[in-house]
Amino acid sequence: MRDGVKQANRAPHILLYSHDTFGLGHLRRSRTIAEALVSAFPGSSALILTGSPVAGRFTFPPGVDHIRMPGVVKTVDADYISESLNMDIEQTTALRASVILAAAVTFNPDLVIVDKEPGGFRGELTTTLEILKEMGRAKIVLGIRDILDSPEALTLEWERKGALETADRFYDQFWIYGDQSIYNPLQSLDLSDDFKRRMHYTGYLRRVVPTDAPSALPNSPYVLVTPGGGGDGEALVDWILSAYEKDPALEPHALIVYGPFLNGERRAAFDQRVAALEPRVTAVGFDSRIEGLMQNAVGVVAMGGYNTFCEILSFDCRAIIAPRTVPRMEQHIRASVAEDLGLIRMLDRDRDGTGPEVMARAIRELPFQNQPSGKAPPGFMDGLDKIIELAGTLIKAPAAP
Repeated sequence: MRDGVKQANRAPHILLYSHDTFGLGHLRRSRTIAEALVSAFPGSSALILTGSPVAGRFTFPPGVDHIRMPGVVKTVDADYISESLNMDIEQTTALRASVILAAAVTFNPDLVIVDKEPGGFRGELTTTLEILKEMGRAKIVLGIRDILDSPEALTLEWERKGALETADRFYDQFWIYGDQSIYNPLQSLDLSDDFKRRMHYTGYLRRVVPTDAPSALPNSPYVLVTPGGGGDGEALVDWILSAYEKDPALEPHALIVYGPFLNGERRAAFDQRVAALEPRVTAVGFDSRIEGLMQNAVGVVAMGGYNTFCEILSFDCRAIIAPRTVPRMEQHIRASVAEDLGLIRMLDRDRDGTGPEVMARAIRELPFQNQPSGKAPPGFMDGLDKIIELAGTLIKAPAAP
C-alpha cells in the first residue's frame, strides 16, 4: 500500500519519444520541451527515447536524461537499414520496440509526448501505447510541428501507415507546435469532431541561449550559415561557397556550420574550397550550442527547418531561407508563409534562380533587412508556456510560478 501511495504522490514522470531516423529536428524539439516541463514542475523527471546518433553530444539539464535506441538510416532507394548492427530492419525495429516498452513500463510515466509519428518508426510504438493505456496512468499526447508536408503527400502517407486510426485510438490530445492563423498541418485529413476537440495549437517554441557559450565567436561581423543536421544541406553549402568564389568583394564574413550528418567526402571537398576563401569564409562541423552563434550573427542563411525557424524568431535574426522541396514540401511551405508575413526573405530556386550572383546579392543585402520582430501575430512564440499549461491540466500537477 505504501508503494501505491508513493506512486500517487510522486512528482510527474514525463516520457518523450523521438524516433530520429535522420537529422536533428526531433531530438532538439523534444529536448527543448523536456527542459521546459522539468523546470515548470518541481521534482519531475523527463526521459527522452531517441534514435539520434548524436544524442550523446548534447548536454541535458538536471531532471532530463535520454536512452539511445539502435539507430537506423535511410538508403538511396528510400528504404531503411540498421545504422551499425548486422541485423535486418525487422530485427532492428523489434529491438527498438523492446527498448521502448521496457523503458515505458519501468519509468511508468504520467505523461507521454510522441513526436510526429503516431505509431512510431515502422509501428514500433504501438505495443507500448496499448500497454500504457491498459496501465491507465499515462496521458498520451502527439506533438505535431507546424507543417508536416503538402496536404496531398500527408494524406497518402497517413493512409499508408494507418496513422489517423492510431492517433484517434491512443492519443488524449494533439499539440500543434505552431499558430492556427498560419497553417493547419492536418487540413487534408477527414477528422472527426472528437479528434478536432483534442487538437491544441501551442504557438512556436521559443529558444534561449545556453549558459555555456558557443565554442568560439568570429572576431569580425559574420553571417551564420546552417543547413541543420547537414545530411541534406550540401546544395545550400555549395551555393554559399559559389557566391563567395564568384564575388571576391562579398561581405560579411560567412561562418558555415556543416552539421554532423554531412557526407565525409563532400565535407573534405568543401573544406578545400573554404581554405581558399579564408578568412572571408570559415567552417566548423557541429556545435550543439548554435543558439549563441545565431544570437551574435549579423544574419542567418538556412534551409528553414522547424527548429531553425524557431531560433530565428527567438533571437530576432534577419534571415534568408533557401528551402528544400525534396523529400518533403514542409520547408518551402513554411518559408512561403513566413515571407508573406515579412518575417524572413526566401530564395525560391524556381522563382529567383540558382546562380551564385543570386545568393551573393541576398547576403550583401542581409544586414539591411528588417528584423522579424513585430511582424508575427500575438502569442506566436508562446509555445512552451502553452505546453506547460496543457501538461498541468492533463497530469493534474500545479506548475511552479
